[in-house]
Amino acid sequence: MESIKKHKKLVILGGGESGVGTAILGKQKGYQVFVSDKGSISEKYKDVLKHFEIDWEEQQHTEAKIFEADVVMKSPGIPDHIALIKQIKQKDIPVISEIEFAGIYTDATIIGITGSNGKTTTTMLTYHILNTGNLDVGMAGNIGDSFAKTVAEKTHKHYVLELSSFQLDGIREFAPHIAMITNITPDHLDRYNNDFEQYIASKFRIAMNQTSNDYLIYDADDKVITSYLEKHPVRSQLIPFSLEKKLEKGVYLENNNIKIKVDNTEFTMPTSELTLKGKHNVKNAMAASAAAHLLRIRKATIRESLENFQGVEHRLEDVLKINNVRYINDSKATNVNATFYALDAMKTSTVWIVGGVDKGNDYSDLYALVNEKVKAIICLGVDNRKIIHAFQNCIDTIVETASMTEAVKAAYEIAERNDNVLLSPACASFDLFESYEDRGRQFKQAVREL
Repeated sequence: MESIKKHKKLVILGGGESGVGTAILGKQKGYQVFVSDKGSISEKYKDVLKHFEIDWEEQQHTEAKIFEADVVMKSPGIPDHIALIKQIKQKDIPVISEIEFAGIYTDATIIGITGSNGKTTTTMLTYHILNTGNLDVGMAGNIGDSFAKTVAEKTHKHYVLELSSFQLDGIREFAPHIAMITNITPDHLDRYNNDFEQYIASKFRIAMNQTSNDYLIYDADDKVITSYLEKHPVRSQLIPFSLEKKLEKGVYLENNNIKIKVDNTEFTMPTSELTLKGKHNVKNAMAASAAAHLLRIRKATIRESLENFQGVEHRLEDVLKINNVRYINDSKATNVNATFYALDAMKTSTVWIVGGVDKGNDYSDLYALVNEKVKAIICLGVDNRKIIHAFQNCIDTIVETASMTEAVKAAYEIAERNDNVLLSPACASFDLFESYEDRGRQFKQAVREL
């Protein structure tokens, strides 16, 4: 990709966080930059583009200008199969992601984290440990600022990046020194021709350019990951983690202690000391600790960081207790597997708020947990037929609502002392909300107004 540095015309499709971040970095590196968005660009980003004197358009794609590009950066939200992208590729213009573009302009050590679930928590936890250990570290990617904007503004020696499959689809030579795959379950299949194998391959792109000097940390209990690795070996050194088996090399559980065996050294941490509860958070802690250990962070620092990490907004976030009922915001659960973890973590009877834009969900994995833990389902979506059909034989009480206020009020009416009210939608948010964050904030607001 060094050859990209010789190019002069950079066209960016999409004027959101990654697009505008790439525009800033491109301008800084001497490119002639043009940003084109089929929708509208928010005022916040327009102000940035004007400040940097970057040429842009909205509500259209002017093909004549786009086809002049030497290189195109496509925002992760734009699918590969649309006609414009196909035409660009037919003209042999490279189409890359913001992660690839930013990676060209930094020599930092990169810790790249992907997975269907747990990647935000693991990214924040890894960053927290490295930062506590006084490493010069930045955090970016699918969380907070874009990687490109971060590279443009500050030179860090290390970056912890949360990476979605869409961001990985657009890499060519990008190679993290430490890659992590937290888990792989069906998600975003609408973008992968409803082919789970394509989605799995997309996640594994994180390791495709790694060498034998690099590391891949992965969940050895995840059959999808282990069987893919058997058929498609990687060059990097494997660091598995497991709750189920003792490992010769890697991270595992023994007598409720996390044990790390890497580089001929051992390290033990009691799970009782973890602030974040639930089996999935033990796994997140295992992955983050392994990365910190590889980067020579002191054991005492790792321990202390795991003990004081506060977690992620919209991920099993305690909101309030009203009349001895706990209200829990898990708006970040945008797929079935994330909701599985949430329901699994519930210790008492639960009123479950679910629904939104279905991404090809199979709800059958939840039947046993719903039978065991859920007393009522509150549907929150424009079209709830699939959810009702999936659970009508498990649950007597299913209520349909069309706004967050209505959903929270319905839950309040049903919930009794010691129950939980859990927002864990298992779906995307775009039918009724701007984003999962907007959905989570509206939930918290509605709970406070009860």
